[in-house]
Amino acid sequence: MTLVSEVQRHWILSGGIGSGKSEVRRLLEKSGVTTIDADGIGHLVLEPDGPASAEVASRWPHVVVDGEIDRAALASIVFEDPGELASLESITHPYIFDTIRARVQDIAGPVVVEIPLFYHRLGDDWRRIVVDCDDQDRMRRLIDRGMAEDDIRARMKAQPSRVDWLAAADLVIPNHGSLNGLVATVTLVASRL
Repeated sequence: MTLVSEVQRHWILSGGIGSGKSEVRRLLEKSGVTTIDADGIGHLVLEPDGPASAEVASRWPHVVVDGEIDRAALASIVFEDPGELASLESITHPYIFDTIRARVQDIAGPVVVEIPLFYHRLGDDWRRIVVDCDDQDRMRRLIDRGMAEDDIRARMKAQPSRVDWLAAADLVIPNHGSLNGLVATVTLVASRL
């Protein structure tokens, strides 16, 4: 693992589904680092009064249940078809990234934004932390969370490979062992941010 040797304010936290990004974000936050969850913002923009809700409902009316976007139904469509995923991202991403930019402006110190995407629209001054975990462990974790194996495979297929994530990393946090080991690694990383 490469440790941070210069002051860097803006970090993207990414990695494949099931790699442990959210756990790393929580641990960083617990260590005093300011974090933002892009998925959480994604949920907000799809709420009935959210800025992307009407357009998503118009594009996929069959995923609207009682006036709300059924995120699971929408996910089952977009993770099976790259074109559908691109359509969803073209609607939601401008709102998500504008919200992130607005929040980051008010943060004086380092900020880590958990984004489950390879490409982002935040700018060139952002560096990337990748949470690394092998595909079999990711699959096991997601099955343990109750996801169907076919759904997991579709989502993994829609994302970059582990090799691609690692090649894009400025900093790697390995997540192959125990929670105690992950806590120790994240605590060290947080002290260097």
